[in-house]
Amino acid sequence: MPTEVISRSADEVSGLDALELGPAKQKGRLGRRIWHGTWPKLLAVAIVVAIWQAAVLAEWKPVYVLPAPLDVFTVLKDLVTTADFWDGVRLTMTRAITGFFLAVLIGTVIGAAVSRFAPLRAAIGSLITGLQTMPSIMWFPLAILLFQLGESAIMFVVVLGAAPSVANGLISGIDYVPRTWLRVGKVMGMKGLAQYRHLILPASLPSFVSGLKQGWAFSWRSLMAGELLVIVPGTVSVGVRMQNARDLSDSALVISYIIVVLIIGILIDQFFNAADNALRKRWGLTGS
Repeated sequence: MPTEVISRSADEVSGLDALELGPAKQKGRLGRRIWHGTWPKLLAVAIVVAIWQAAVLAEWKPVYVLPAPLDVFTVLKDLVTTADFWDGVRLTMTRAITGFFLAVLIGTVIGAAVSRFAPLRAAIGSLITGLQTMPSIMWFPLAILLFQLGESAIMFVVVLGAAPSVANGLISGIDYVPRTWLRVGKVMGMKGLAQYRHLILPASLPSFVSGLKQGWAFSWRSLMAGELLVIVPGTVSVGVRMQNARDLSDSALVISYIIVVLIIGILIDQFFNAADNALRKRWGLTGS
């Protein structure tokens, strides 16, 4: 097909997309919008801390097992000022980003192939869902046998934990592309890769982003389990430091690392939420 025909078809589809998109939202005051999104989270944190403090005051557990919030926050404040702490966070985030990138690459290829070829879907469609529901920790004995105590063992489980979610997200997105859009694309001369590039993949992007978000959640949990179970010689990650704190019965330090892992997870989740909200607003799927 001539290049100018494909280009014209893509422009026409973009014009049709503009009819589907929601109106541009007028930006309100920055401070008000930030506060509107922040105060529920602050309230949730305050409730958790209050329940925690109440449990300490009720002497539910000895203070050396369940320290007070103030004691933990003091340890956490001292912890984040050390270079060793940031070295551990850097190693953990490097593993997380590398594993997630590989999972996205593999999951996208598998998802596109399964959605494109019906025999392949019949063969492995249910297997992908089964892998997605399987607890990642079940893979670690096999990973250790295959790769010993090394980085590859951790990456193996992280990829297996995230790739099925990414693949299913893309498959679901492609499945729910309106048939009318596909017919319009064919009328405009879109076939093969041009159809995927200009029509199917953009239309499936909201579901794909949801799959990416879920894939990240699975990969992050798999990584934390891996760092606790697979201690690679010569590396000191967040999971290894948490395990060392547990061996020393340092409850305040253990809880501090739990808070660090929780904060990192929340920050990444906010990034995916922002991307998802931007797509929904772009497609006019939000009320305001």
